[in-house]
Amino acid sequence: MDKIYTDGIIFDMDGTIWDNTPVFAPSWERACKDMGYDVKFTQDKLKGLFGKTMTDIADACIPDENADRRYATLKLCEEYEMKDLEESTADTTYPGLAETLKKLSKRTKLYIVSNCQSGYIETFLERSKLGYLFTDFICYGDNGLGKADNIKGLVAKNNINHPVYIGDIQGDKDACDKAGVDFIWAAYGYGKSVDGYVAKVEDIKELDNVIG
Repeated sequence: MDKIYTDGIIFDMDGTIWDNTPVFAPSWERACKDMGYDVKFTQDKLKGLFGKTMTDIADACIPDENADRRYATLKLCEEYEMKDLEESTADTTYPGLAETLKKLSKRTKLYIVSNCQSGYIETFLERSKLGYLFTDFICYGDNGLGKADNIKGLVAKNNINHPVYIGDIQGDKDACDKAGVDFIWAAYGYGKSVDGYVAKVEDIKELDNVIG
């Protein structure tokens, strides 16, 4: 396979950089219980939800016809997960992430675009001590825009001529298609399949050999 040459790698978060579902499944279950719902969350169930916008996740899993209550419940899920993540000492990044990012940062600039809530990316950057490797980031929680629009906005803001996005689910691929950006599939993540990619990696460490 030919190497990919880029002046900007844009990373997804959940299922690509790290996997917090072991921490978050109990958080979400507790939040729903406190809001009066008996909803069970497993790691696999969360993996099937993550990657969507927070409102879409609420619509999919909170059993209430009242949209305001659905979104309020999801907001509490976010608060609980962030608190539990802050208190957790587990390293939830994929093995080899730090070493791979350090190698890649010597060749090109690194960015993050995610459909997560505001503050989530910052938590990763601080928790991992890898913030110094990233040039810029943006998420749905910062401006209410979906992934495609945020990819396009970040690319334009940073004058990236040949961007490539790495994500793990079909929704990431769809956003890349809309944004006109090449997609690398993180096949080790949450997605079972995608309908196309310029490269596929079964392990985050393989990126070192994929990027020229």
